[in-house]
Amino acid sequence: MTVSTTLTRAIVTADESGTRRPGRRGPDVPARAGIKARNRRETATGYTFLLPWIIGFVGLTLGPMLYSLYLAFTKYNLFTEPKWIGFDNFTRMFTEDPVYIQSVQITLVYVLVGTPIKLAAALAVAMLLNYRDRGSAFFRSSFYAPSLIGASVSVAIVWRAMFSTDGPVDNTLSFFGIEIGGWVGNVAMVLPMMILLAVWQFGAPMVIFLAGLKQIPKELYEAAEVDGAGPVRKFRSVTFPMLSSVIFFNLLLELINAFQVFASAYIISNGSGGPAGMTNFYTVYLYKRGFADLQMGYAAAMAWVLVIVVAIIAALLFKTQKSWVHYAGENR
Repeated sequence: MTVSTTLTRAIVTADESGTRRPGRRGPDVPARAGIKARNRRETATGYTFLLPWIIGFVGLTLGPMLYSLYLAFTKYNLFTEPKWIGFDNFTRMFTEDPVYIQSVQITLVYVLVGTPIKLAAALAVAMLLNYRDRGSAFFRSSFYAPSLIGASVSVAIVWRAMFSTDGPVDNTLSFFGIEIGGWVGNVAMVLPMMILLAVWQFGAPMVIFLAGLKQIPKELYEAAEVDGAGPVRKFRSVTFPMLSSVIFFNLLLELINAFQVFASAYIISNGSGGPAGMTNFYTVYLYKRGFADLQMGYAAAMAWVLVIVVAIIAALLFKTQKSWVHYAGENR
């Protein structure tokens, strides 16, 4: 019996038993058609549920963003038609507006000083809570509460009252012989006060750090102790590498949030940006240009510069993460 004869008999036997040959329509074609129809229905259902979000994103986010990009190249006061002026807003921003330069400097100091201190405080408290099980839920809630209410108007008002002249903080410092004369109206102290307010709201990154610490295997610490590692070496060789992805996540979020500080600075300074412009943060000045001075085109240009700067910083962080962020299961 030849090979071709054997193959032909095998094919005939398969056909008689209902087994489909490759490339030939068989009895499972209707079932496949049913699966395709069900997949199409499920896809249509998914897009139907997404439709409200898509409409909202296009109408309330993407559309206004594109319109603000157009306004950035115009002179517009909200009451007349926008007048195209090209890059004049951007040129004026960097060459003719010293207040803008001051707002950039103040914001950078706030971001570069406040963010590391806030993350360090969050990590320190998270590590303390990680070694303490008794009452940890109470302490987690207590430390997290400022993050929930920190951006509210009432907290900013209370904060201003506490640090004003003859306020509780000023009186307490005076009791110990430290005469500052109030923080809110003090040119040298108002920015540290704003940084202190930001650091006080470390609860959100603390909770994320704590979740990351819980995921570090205890065997790594035990192995480090066997090798004679002390607390500093264990932090440097175990905690930091294993927590580096969480640190990266918190750093990215906190940098973006810090660049957008507005409510507390606006309320504490009563919208003036004082004293001497020391609370005139970028977003506060942007708001004043747009809604107080009715220079909406200039404000739109400022907003897009902020977007570009934050995007560049985020891109740099993502670019450098390969050198210091460790992900589980990653081989380098």
